Amino acid sequence: MEEEIANIKEKLRELEERLLKLERLLTETNFDKPKKKISVKEFILQKHPKGDVQRTLTVGYYLEKYEDFLSFNVKDLERAFREAVEIVPQNIPEKVRKNIGKGHMMEAEEKKEGLKAYILTTSGEKFIENNFKEERQNGQ
Repeated sequence: MEEEIANIKEKLRELEERLLKLERLLTETNFDKPKKKISVKEFILQKHPKGDVQRTLTVGYYLEKYEDFLSFNVKDLERAFREAVEIVPQNIPEKVRKNIGKGHMMEAEEKKEGLKAYILTTSGEKFIENNFKEERQNGQ
């Protein structure tokens, strides 16, 4: 009986700690202003990609980060370029292949809408986040 009471007290203590952490988190989080969503056009203008290969990578990044796509296909890229009122690059699959060759994209495991699907690699994400500068390694 004493062991059961000790177990119950321990569980209560753990639950109180969790509750305190959640309360702290809620008071520290600012729920007042919802974030405004950036458009694909605004994102392209912010990043200043040079050439269709970088523009294609930029749009792929936008789809993953701002539209919550798990992967994207050529149709998704074309749709986003049109939404941005941007000239759709000729031969988008070639632009994707060039990004794959640079290690910025890779083919996703599963197709999307019957088409090959792609995702950004970590280095592709960092390339965009560093404004198209390769990340230097080991003090190079």
